[in-house]
Amino acid sequence: LYIHVYGLHSQEPIRSFTRFRDTAYGGSFRGDGKLLVAGSEEGLIRLFDISGRVALRQFTGHSKAVHMTSFLSDGFRVVSGSDDLTCRVWDVPSAVELSSITEHTDYIRALAPSKLNPDLFVTGSYDHTVKVFDMRSGSSVMTMQHSHPVECVLLYPSEALLVSTGGRYVKIWDLLKGGQELVSLKNHHKTVTCACLSSVGNKLLTGSLDRHVKVYNSSYKVVHNFDCDASILSMAVAPDDEVVAVGMTNGVLSVRHRKHKKDKETLTSRRRRGPSYRVFVKGKNFVPRQDDFLVCKPVKQYLQKYDKQLKSFEVSKALDTALQTWTRTSKPEVTVAVIIELNRRGTLKNALAGRNEESLTKILNFLLK
Repeated sequence: LYIHVYGLHSQEPIRSFTRFRDTAYGGSFRGDGKLLVAGSEEGLIRLFDISGRVALRQFTGHSKAVHMTSFLSDGFRVVSGSDDLTCRVWDVPSAVELSSITEHTDYIRALAPSKLNPDLFVTGSYDHTVKVFDMRSGSSVMTMQHSHPVECVLLYPSEALLVSTGGRYVKIWDLLKGGQELVSLKNHHKTVTCACLSSVGNKLLTGSLDRHVKVYNSSYKVVHNFDCDASILSMAVAPDDEVVAVGMTNGVLSVRHRKHKKDKETLTSRRRRGPSYRVFVKGKNFVPRQDDFLVCKPVKQYLQKYDKQLKSFEVSKALDTALQTWTRTSKPEVTVAVIIELNRRGTLKNALAGRNEESLTKILNFLLK
């Protein structure tokens, strides 16, 4: 029954419009952001001034729920799509119906007006078709078969490409080639309900009932994916690509802010600090009771470097490592133990063979000391 307008960082709505008797659908702003239009379950369309609360206009004529409403690019006309199978165009100043189009044979649940031509708009319907309408002719000039009920249509900024979503498919159409299908994507597990474009890099975002939002690059490869808590019904990206808003079936509006490189660097620097002291002492002070069965994990034995080399039969390297240990700690016990082990194995001659003057000098120094 409400339309809420939220600020960028506000948890509570900064403005609400309550002039509806039943569920409100498809609120959209005019290009200048001063007017807001929305349909409703009762079949009425209301126009609001964003600075006030009273409805400026009410458009009556649809006999069933109006799910999609939008301004045409001239700002003086509103187009609407309804469950009564009609698509209507309204004059904003006089609230008069200018045109009614009845080409679809099922609910109209997708709408995208052209920003370059005020007489063009695209509709998508549950009759599996996507149609491009021209107000000058009063009928469709192009029809594409999506093969599934269409949930969303979206025009690229150049308006040479059109995106339609429905079923598990996201399809890209080339309007300059008469609506030829370019790409058919099937990356979601359930119905794809919404799509939007980023302003930088022309990345495509899609949301689905499988709770996933997928981001595609210009080659239509998935480059990013994030999950939501419930099935996704609607989605929008802020003009500066800093915020993504997602509406879900549980009634929650999820607003995500973009992380910058500086934020990522601070996060990684925090992670590099390693685990805190309490992680290492966790459970160390636990005292078992008298009747408890105490099961101890075997303590992992970490071999020294010379032990690893002896184990892999690198006898010459093992002797060098033992001599380095003596140089570093001034304790001859380890070096003597390695020499004794090499002698026991019968490989001491092999460890001493082929040495240059520098390495032999180290061994002689050790023996003299």
